[in-house]
Amino acid sequence: MAKWWADTLAADPDELGEGKEPATADVEGLRCFLEGEVLPWFENRQKELANRPLIREQAFGDALDPNKLERLGRYEVHLDRKLERMLTMLLRLKDLRRTDVES
Repeated sequence: MAKWWADTLAADPDELGEGKEPATADVEGLRCFLEGEVLPWFENRQKELANRPLIREQAFGDALDPNKLERLGRYEVHLDRKLERMLTMLLRLKDLRRTDVES
């Protein structure tokens, strides 16, 4: 906050927008800075924080594509079946090896 105030005091008067007066390093200048710059910023930030859950929910809702989920689900089932076949094959090979060792 102090850096913001210092930057405001150091701002070039030629670069200020229309209707804006250069800040003065006195009580009145600080009051104008706080009321005109800081309070609106804090109010805006407070609104942003209050709406954060709604924004997050909207983002998650937009990110969800049922068509992509269906394709992923089918691929997952395919991989599950492939894994089951491989495990079954490994268990059969293990049993074959065990019977070869016993004989």
